[in-house]
Amino acid sequence: MNMTVYLVLIGVPLLLGLYAQMRVSGAFGKYKKVRATSNVTGAQAAREILNAAQIHDVEVREINGLLGDHYDPTHKRLCLSSEVYNTPSVAALGIAAHECGHAIQHARAYAPLKWRMAVVPATQVASQMLPLVIIGGFLFHISGLITLGIVCYAVLAFFQLITLPVEFDASKRAKVILQQMGMIQPGGEAAGVNSVLNAAALTYVAAFVAALGNLVWLIMASRRQ
Repeated sequence: MNMTVYLVLIGVPLLLGLYAQMRVSGAFGKYKKVRATSNVTGAQAAREILNAAQIHDVEVREINGLLGDHYDPTHKRLCLSSEVYNTPSVAALGIAAHECGHAIQHARAYAPLKWRMAVVPATQVASQMLPLVIIGGFLFHISGLITLGIVCYAVLAFFQLITLPVEFDASKRAKVILQQMGMIQPGGEAAGVNSVLNAAALTYVAAFVAALGNLVWLIMASRRQ
C-alpha cells in the first residue's frame, strides 16, 4: 500500500480528530468563563429540563473529570463533571442540556438511540479483540484473524455512524430547550452554546471518519497478504 493512501486513510482522520479536540477545548475554555444571565448551574438546568419533560426517574449526579459528561441509559443517570454541575456558565448549560437531550431520547424511545444501545455489547467485544486480532493476523499471517479484524472494524464504524444522529439530535434539542425555558438569551449566549455543541459534534464526525479509514485500510492491507 503506498504512503499516500495510508496518509489519507489514517493520517487525515487523525488530524481531524486532533482538530476536533482543539475546537472542543477552545470553545469550552472560552464559554465556561461566560456567566449565563439566568444564573442557573448545569445541575439546576438539567433537573429543570428533565422535570419539564416529565422525566422523574433520572438521577443527576456530579462526577470527577473534565468533559466526562454523559447520560447512562442503563442506570438512568445523567452524569455531569464538576465544572458543568456547579457552574452557571454558557458552556455548562449547553453541555447539561445536551445530556438531557439523550435522557429525553431514551424516554421517547428515539430509534437511533435504541440502535446504538443494542450495538454497544458487540462494540465492546470488538474493541477488546482488535489488538490481538491485528497483531496475530499480520505478524503470523493468519487470514482468519485478519477477516475477524475487518468484522471488528465494521462493527466499530457502524457504531460511530449511528452515533451521529443521536448526538446531532441531542444538540438540536438542547439549543431549542435552553432558549424556550429562558436559561440562555438570544445573541451572544445562544452563539456560545452553538459553538460548544458544534465543536463537540465534530469529535463524533472525526471518530466515524477514523473508524471508516481504519476499516478501508485493513481491507486493502488484507488483499496484499
